[in-house]
Amino acid sequence: MTVVHVVLPGDIDDPASPSGGNGYDRRACRELATLGWSVREHPVPGGWPHPAAAERSALSGVLAALPDGAAVLLDGLVASTVPEVLAPHARRLRLVVLVHLPLEDEAEGRALAAATAVVTTSEWTRRRLLDRYRLPAGRVSVAAPGVDPAPVTAGSPAGDRLLCVAAVTPLKGQDVLAAALTRVADLPWTCDWVGPLTRDPDFVARLRRGLAGSGLAGRVRLAGPLTGDDLAAAYADADLLVLPSRRETYGMVVTEALARGVPVLASDTGGLPGTLGRSPDGDRPGLLVPPADPAALAGALRHWLTEPDLRDRLRRAARRRRDTLTGWPVTADRLAAVLKEATAA
Repeated sequence: MTVVHVVLPGDIDDPASPSGGNGYDRRACRELATLGWSVREHPVPGGWPHPAAAERSALSGVLAALPDGAAVLLDGLVASTVPEVLAPHARRLRLVVLVHLPLEDEAEGRALAAATAVVTTSEWTRRRLLDRYRLPAGRVSVAAPGVDPAPVTAGSPAGDRLLCVAAVTPLKGQDVLAAALTRVADLPWTCDWVGPLTRDPDFVARLRRGLAGSGLAGRVRLAGPLTGDDLAAAYADADLLVLPSRRETYGMVVTEALARGVPVLASDTGGLPGTLGRSPDGDRPGLLVPPADPAALAGALRHWLTEPDLRDRLRRAARRRRDTLTGWPVTADRLAAVLKEATAA
């Protein structure tokens, strides 16, 4: 049985702090085990990607204890800022860094250069790393997230049930969404914000004050993090997923919505256009707007809420796009191929 050691953020299974990266890591471990790998997990607590000295030392201890030639899959949140920890083990271990979100700084470049291989979660991220750092193209691969099959959501006739699934932070752009919703306050809608509220408490507090001041507090519901059946129920009740991120490398919530035939309104940034994709006949299953542009986002929301023909067209495209999505076994196959090649090297 082939062994892979997986170095994970310490909060990998914290239900109060779900994230796309943690979700990907957890499924990757499970699917690699299904393929016959012996997966040995090493969660490392810390303030990643900005660890304290003791946390760096603990990571170094984990790596030092691994046998020569071991295959090691490291979450990029942990690995990308500690090249001085990785470098002493670069010849002895087969280090594979999984990059969810590029940090784009000198430390990351040196950390990735120390790795035997790099895996990204989108083609956009792969291109970004190759453009930013002098990495051999053959050492950087893509293993995009999979998605689980789900029942198709019927959707309401008015299309007025909006959903945003993301940690409430400036990066995810809920302030842009709040400003856009203010501009369409004359129309009927509700908007549920699902995601952790603790990453930036000051930002959340400002949003709450702004929503109260604009009279939207009763229409925008900050639900906090949801997982499992509760999250599935939120998708099942939604007409449109809205993801106003300022930057996004993939956006797993997009495919989770599309798996249910729910159209998506998202920022035209990073890997989101590729994740949204097109149906087999070339139709886009949603709308893209410039990031950090409340007027453009409000305009797209107004089109969605007032044009039944548009809603019908996007729903049909989302259901056709649903049939083209790949599952997590495909992701695991790609990761396994990289790990095997790294071990052989």
